Amino acid sequence: MYSYHIPPRKRPKSDDGYFEILSQSVFQAGFSWDVVRRKWPNFRKEFYRFKVNRVSRMTPRDAARLMRDPGIIRNSAKILAVIENARIITDLQKEYGSFKKFIESIRKLSYVKRRGVLAKTFRWIGPTGAYHFFWCVGEDVPEWEDRNR
Repeated sequence: MYSYHIPPRKRPKSDDGYFEILSQSVFQAGFSWDVVRRKWPNFRKEFYRFKVNRVSRMTPRDAARLMRDPGIIRNSAKILAVIENARIITDLQKEYGSFKKFIESIRKLSYVKRRGVLAKTFRWIGPTGAYHFFWCVGEDVPEWEDRNR
């Protein structure tokens, strides 16, 4: 029988914490949570503990290096998405003051609209990734069975 892990719910203390959870949502797509969870310490090391400003300055050379690292999931589209998402967050920080304030700015929208905003704003975030992100950062979400309604 397949067992699964339900990720914890906790509001991050910093934009870097929100970014790390967003990045987990990217890498979670198409993989079991167990695979991502086991490799996550390596992700944290290779992505500079998900410091938004540091990851936003990563280069194609950095991405190529990560593609050779067996300690992480070596999917070039997802690696590039995480780097691009860090750049998007730095833009949101300029506009809203912080990534957290951006999330707060969409909090009053319906779940479906919040999910759409997240998917439109960030790379490699779809409906399930958005649900994972909102769940993990302690935002209101519908029951899992109702997430696509």
